Amino acid sequence: MVIARSLRRERARAGLSLSEVAQRAGIAKSTLSQLESGNGNPSLETLWALCVALDMPFSGLLDPPRPAVQVIRAGEGPAVAAERSDYRATLLSAGPSNARRDVYRISAEPGRAHSSQPHTPGVIEHILLAAGRALVGPADEPVELRAGDYISYPGDAGHVFEALEPGTWATMVVETP
Repeated sequence: MVIARSLRRERARAGLSLSEVAQRAGIAKSTLSQLESGNGNPSLETLWALCVALDMPFSGLLDPPRPAVQVIRAGEGPAVAAERSDYRATLLSAGPSNARRDVYRISAEPGRAHSSQPHTPGVIEHILLAAGRALVGPADEPVELRAGDYISYPGDAGHVFEALEPGTWATMVVETP
């Protein structure tokens, strides 16, 4: 229901109809209507497309009000799964409106790479690999990372995260101008 409320709020803020947002995001109007009513189980890709269409950070869909001191235990928090790969993003912290930075825990398993479409212009992604090995970065030149390695790259171009070992996970910070 948090996603449904956020979609309705952001669409109203943008002054767009269901049809306009659905067209911009490349999804069916009926799909958006279902999501706004709290039905359905949207994929990570669908939610990112909606965020781009609404010119909003991804965290705006998942971040309910939080107390001053916050602890999120491993395995907890609002997670969204990718549609075509074993990849999950869990929002850990949404930046305040003046900072526009969000922090996520990424977990992935070997098999199929998670390919991301370009985000809004100027987005930078930072990845700190905590465990495992992964190919990460621009779609045309991903870099192999091992536990403890860090990479940053433009998120406004196609990019990829592919786990090369079981139990691969990372911390991702997304900066939005």
